Amino acid sequence: MNLAFYIAKRIAFNRQKTFSRFIIRLSITATALSVMAMIITLSFVNGFQQTVSEKVFSFWGHVRVQKYEPNKSLVAEETAIEKDSAIEALIKKDPGVQQLQGFATKSAVLEKNKEIEGVLLKGIEKSYDSSRLYPFLRLGRWIRFNDSSYSKEILLSSQLAAQLKIELADTITVYFISGIDGSRTYRKLTVVGIYKTGIEEYDKLFVLGDLDLIRRVNDWAPNQTGGYEIFLKDYRAIDSVSNRLSDALPATWMSRSIREVYPNIFDWLSIQDMNRNVIFIVMSVVAIINLITCLLILILERTRMVGILKALGAEDGLIRKLFLYHATVITFTGIGTGFILGTGICLLQQATGFIRLDEASYYVAVAPVYIIWWQLLLVCAATAVVCYLALIIPTWLIKKIEPVKAIQFR
Repeated sequence: MNLAFYIAKRIAFNRQKTFSRFIIRLSITATALSVMAMIITLSFVNGFQQTVSEKVFSFWGHVRVQKYEPNKSLVAEETAIEKDSAIEALIKKDPGVQQLQGFATKSAVLEKNKEIEGVLLKGIEKSYDSSRLYPFLRLGRWIRFNDSSYSKEILLSSQLAAQLKIELADTITVYFISGIDGSRTYRKLTVVGIYKTGIEEYDKLFVLGDLDLIRRVNDWAPNQTGGYEIFLKDYRAIDSVSNRLSDALPATWMSRSIREVYPNIFDWLSIQDMNRNVIFIVMSVVAIINLITCLLILILERTRMVGILKALGAEDGLIRKLFLYHATVITFTGIGTGFILGTGICLLQQATGFIRLDEASYYVAVAPVYIIWWQLLLVCAATAVVCYLALIIPTWLIKKIEPVKAIQFR
């Protein structure tokens, strides 16, 4: 039998009321709270990053390909490019590409009830995969496209609808102003759907309509478009795919990741990583300090026992193992409790969404949770290893305990 483990077990499960029992409970609680905080933070940060990123990607894809115009704003009308089947095949051939779709944008002014608002009309084609945008459709239906002409239907955000007092089936006037000669034209369009992404940059600016309408207003040919939005199989490859396409495309075309188009949103998401890391460091320090303090108190409270064991011939290594075993029981109890509580709160949030947020500030109305189990287990394992290594330090105090003085210690 392992003597150190046997003695540690007797001490750990001793029900005698001592001061150290309170300290042990305090250490277990602190460790549990630290692990719980890390698990909740990790799951919520993952949830924010995944949910907000998917909103952006669903609306614009992962990569945009359009005419090369380095000095032009990234959120503005595109210059027309000719659809090229060879280039489309080249893009689809990339192993990271899942789908590409044509699009174009056009500056416009909405007018209803003598109220006006400037917007960007995003034109999409009949073949557009609307499944990614359906979750954002709050009222109405998707646009129906005509084979012979352009669709006279439009989707706008709930924010614009409230601002202009527009309801479903209302007919609104959409004015288009030419950037070349300043001429103005207008179209009467029917609102068939109202969407809400929760991202103010989209909701206050974009309306969705038929790409053929933009072709008609801009006097483009049927085979001209503003660009392509590309969806990837794995969003983590966004930069590498964009770079590969940049090298392969003609010199007059360019490829940009959506992170470059909307850097403010992704910068905000990156800040969440920093917040997560700060919480991890603080919680780890709290757990380590509590466990070290607990172990020092255990050693001081058992000073006479240490002296007796040394007098009986026990080596310092055996006594150190004894206290390390005891501290390990405390550590794993705290980690296990923290894992159960942290995971439980995350699962409860997934099921009920009891934590609500200001959507205007956080892009989501309910705090999103995304549990990656291997990450949670890694947090627990890393906490256990770091705490164990930190607990080795106070056990060196045992070397300085002299048997004669220790036995007389009270």
